[in-house]
Amino acid sequence: MAGDASEPVRIDRWLWAARLAKTRALAVEALKGGRVAINGQAAKPSKDVRPGDRVEVSFGPVRVCVIVRATALRRGPAAEAALLYEETEESREARERYKEERRAARQIAPEGGRPTKRDRRRLEAARGLRRGRR
Repeated sequence: MAGDASEPVRIDRWLWAARLAKTRALAVEALKGGRVAINGQAAKPSKDVRPGDRVEVSFGPVRVCVIVRATALRRGPAAEAALLYEETEESREARERYKEERRAARQIAPEGGRPTKRDRRRLEAARGLRRGRR
């Protein structure tokens, strides 16, 4: 962690340093899209974040809520990034529930894959695109 861990840092830089966003550009995009909130209020990329702030980030259907523990000016290793925040218990449970739902949906869904030539011909005949053998 560069400098004092309690210094305020721009939220776009912090999301990138904490590895909640893969790039700063993606962090800015999430902020401008309204998918990030600090202490319950929508945040802009230039908003400062401090230790103790509650940051909520939406990743598709999952909303991750973390408490800022420290700030950093540079992106370090994943082990260092994990020390920058603490995920709330409700957020962790919601993420686990979503994982289980996805796993269950995957097991229910048919195996799909590419249809065989015979299957494709039947589909085309059913759609009226093909009229039997020539």
